[in-house]
Amino acid sequence: MYRHALKAPATTLISKSFFSVPAARHAPLLTLSAARTMATASSRVSDRIKHDHRELETYYNKIKTATSEDEKVRWQNQFVWELARHSIAEEIVVYPAMEKYLPDGVKMAEKDRSEHQIVKEKLYTFQKLSPSDPQFVPTIDSLWQALSQHIAEEERDDLPSLEAAIEEAESGRLANSFARTKHFVPTQSHPSAPDRPPYETAAGLLAAPIDKLMDLFKKFPNQDETKV
Repeated sequence: MYRHALKAPATTLISKSFFSVPAARHAPLLTLSAARTMATASSRVSDRIKHDHRELETYYNKIKTATSEDEKVRWQNQFVWELARHSIAEEIVVYPAMEKYLPDGVKMAEKDRSEHQIVKEKLYTFQKLSPSDPQFVPTIDSLWQALSQHIAEEERDDLPSLEAAIEEAESGRLANSFARTKHFVPTQSHPSAPDRPPYETAAGLLAAPIDKLMDLFKKFPNQDETKV
């Protein structure tokens, strides 16, 4: 009886402490069912990727227009979280598909990986900066300049070519795979990690749990604010 009396308050305190943390302080949550829903809503892989691009553009603008350091930090974390996952999912799912289905796919994928490496290195620097750092704004602007150029070329050349070369069912399969992959990959930039499967997949599985644990202690925007 005495042991039980001691245990009860401890359990109560842990539960109360965990569930009383404001939702905005938690990392974004992406369940497998949510990943399936998103993939279904965007049946083509190009639609899924373009939606991510619009999200990233929105998050960048939120960083630039935020009026407080707290707000900037939340959108900085959201931007890093989304871009890290998006980039790795493209390298694991989309670029191998380009290499498989397009005559110049290998060359196109190599170009995209090179551009990703530049973005990853800039993101690695940015994710460590505080909004009060003088390099915060120049770094995110430089990062966005490189990323927006990559996005424009990808949407103009790569994605239309890939969609023209594959059946609708295959595009849907790639969209599903892309959404699922984002659930398991790291949420921070690791520019020294491999950039192609199977090595990138293995490295990601090792890094992702650590990244996601760190995310629990970061501030993020409320979920409703991130919808695009």
